Amino acid sequence: MRIIVVGGGVSGLGSALMLSRTGHQVTVIERDDTPLPKTADEAFEWDRRGAPQVRHSHAFLARLRNLLRDHYPDVLQALLDAGATEMRFGDNMAPTIANYAPESGDEDLGLLACRRTTFEWVLRTIVTREGNVTIHTGTGVNGLIASANQMPPRITGVTLEGGQTSEADVVIVANGRRSALPEWLEAIGVATPTEEIEDTGIVYYSRFYRLNNGQEFPTAIGGIGGDLGYLKYGVFVGDNRTFSVTLATSTNDAELRRRLTDESVFTTIASALPATMAWVESSRATPITDVHTMAGLLNRLRTYVENGTPIAVGVLPIGDARLCTNPLYGRGCSTGFWTAHLATQAINQHPDHLDAMATAYHAAVVTEVEPHYRSSVAQDSEARRVATALLDGENPDGDPDDPRAFMRSVLREGLLPALRFDAVVLRAFFRTLNLLDDPNTLVTDPEIQGRVLNIWNARHDRGPEPTLGPPRAELLTLIGRPT
Repeated sequence: MRIIVVGGGVSGLGSALMLSRTGHQVTVIERDDTPLPKTADEAFEWDRRGAPQVRHSHAFLARLRNLLRDHYPDVLQALLDAGATEMRFGDNMAPTIANYAPESGDEDLGLLACRRTTFEWVLRTIVTREGNVTIHTGTGVNGLIASANQMPPRITGVTLEGGQTSEADVVIVANGRRSALPEWLEAIGVATPTEEIEDTGIVYYSRFYRLNNGQEFPTAIGGIGGDLGYLKYGVFVGDNRTFSVTLATSTNDAELRRRLTDESVFTTIASALPATMAWVESSRATPITDVHTMAGLLNRLRTYVENGTPIAVGVLPIGDARLCTNPLYGRGCSTGFWTAHLATQAINQHPDHLDAMATAYHAAVVTEVEPHYRSSVAQDSEARRVATALLDGENPDGDPDDPRAFMRSVLREGLLPALRFDAVVLRAFFRTLNLLDDPNTLVTDPEIQGRVLNIWNARHDRGPEPTLGPPRAELLTLIGRPT
């Protein structure tokens, strides 16, 4: 089949790799004019206006890493050769966890530490070498071509910014969270897809660093992060001795939003957080970027199959063009590569039946991927509630007689401590975090529930929980703007 892929990011390049290796002729059309660099560090300077998030923190979760390991081992090896590293469950296990023992399945719990630009550079380098892939950069798509008098409408190609057209049997749309696919469909008389939108409620700020000569990462390099209610933070290890620190605050916190773009303020805050302070010591690492900001972040889900019938055939949206979640959870690249895999399966299973292709892909995304979207939306809703309460000077636990207060207590004084004490709970948490298990496992599995409740019941016998960072008022005083 002739297939056009709109977008040359991780999702688009992933689909080009998968489709080309199963015999299809693929054309990738990427709007950004990005010549292929020679090194990972050159790729870090790519002018990716179509993907402004490339110089923010990224996670390449076990779901993605396992797809590479099982189907594209040459890509995984190329990433490792380019400086990426694998971080496996069990590495650097906290000394407070006494019951850890390796189990079958732990080999699947490994993620990749890598910069987004390095991942994309390696993937494009390999895809460029595929004999049946053509990549056009500096060319934008501005619409779709559809055959006349067919229901549902059949997409037969795309129109380009210069007025040219390009025909295809299938169009893969991988042009990100700002995808214009709904507008393109509307322009040819197709009903717009059903859309769900939930504001993430955050703005986040990232800065990249490189270790100084002779320095190493602090001992614990996995799962570094925390949530103060008014401020979320995390450290993400990259490739070639790089890492990034991300700080995120509520969209309603005008004071912190105004200050966090200041490099000295960013450093002061990172130096005040127990989990990040060792990383940003000037003797250990040197910043290699300014502070980058991402705002306007939405959870968005678009549905292109209504009541079992596609609104159009011959077009499959993948990655953020299909659904996108809060970038703070690090799921974007992994769900993008995952949906590319599901789309490729649908194309190969139904090459002569476009209706069946569209419905099979839709069903796979609904069953496998959308539960993680729903989980993200629920997490963000709770986070917005807590942040708003703190800004208003209210108790974030709410009314103690509210049944939800009990669940919040179990989360704060049961689940979170269990991640420091119980390897079984930690393993289950990492499996859901890495998109390997249903996100509801932590609240539906009887063994996990029992272990969490045991730790919650012993909450009065434990010492105080570790301090994750200062209260908001103290932090504002620290950066020189007292409340």
